[in-house]
Amino acid sequence: MLSKTQSKYIRSLALQKFRKEYESFLAEGEKIVAEWLLSAHKIEMIVGVDEWIQSNQVLINKHPEALLIGVTEKELQQISSLQTANKTLIVVKDQAPNTIHHVRDWCIALDGIRDPGNMGTILRIADWYGIQHVVCAPDCVDAYSPKVVQAAMGAHLRISIYESDIATFIASSPLPTIAATLGGTNVYDMPKLDKGIIIIGNEAKGIQGSIIEKASYNVTIPRIGGAESLNAGVSTGILCALLVGR
Repeated sequence: MLSKTQSKYIRSLALQKFRKEYESFLAEGEKIVAEWLLSAHKIEMIVGVDEWIQSNQVLINKHPEALLIGVTEKELQQISSLQTANKTLIVVKDQAPNTIHHVRDWCIALDGIRDPGNMGTILRIADWYGIQHVVCAPDCVDAYSPKVVQAAMGAHLRISIYESDIATFIASSPLPTIAATLGGTNVYDMPKLDKGIIIIGNEAKGIQGSIIEKASYNVTIPRIGGAESLNAGVSTGILCALLVGR
């Protein structure tokens, strides 16, 4: 049974200040929860409707450290951050690294990404291409917000996510930097690189000029049609395919 205190705590994790205070975040839905439970990541709470709990005892038993709480569908909806709750949610202990380890391979740096869907998509793309490091500027949307975790579809399990000023980060790295801009060199003309930092900018404003000036390469995805721009998630996918997947 879910107590009022537990309900209040879970609902508070929808807000960034409480996620930071408690060093915990939410993952919701059968598919995402199953992936987290298959991992060795520390789980604080497992909450689910009785039907789901009965069908997933093997997964639940992998995490004896977690508090298991059975709820009704109505109770789950009241604590869920989703518009329609999906049978289960978990409270995950945040084990994000505090400092950036030396990055020797491909990395994505995000300058002012504000949309949770874009952030989650970018993390999922990084996961697809085996990019294990994503650096977020302080003004990015919180990478552990429920909407981002939902959109990332388990990418948080395999990617190290850091927060850092992007200009400072790239200045300290020996890796070549590739800034996605509208006025850069055609990305198809880029030389083949074995590693580097792909910089993606704010959905409306792009990358800050001070960062563009420091980039090794400024590249653009050539436009053939009449669209004004591509969103950050789509741009990241195309650039990763052309730069990392070559």
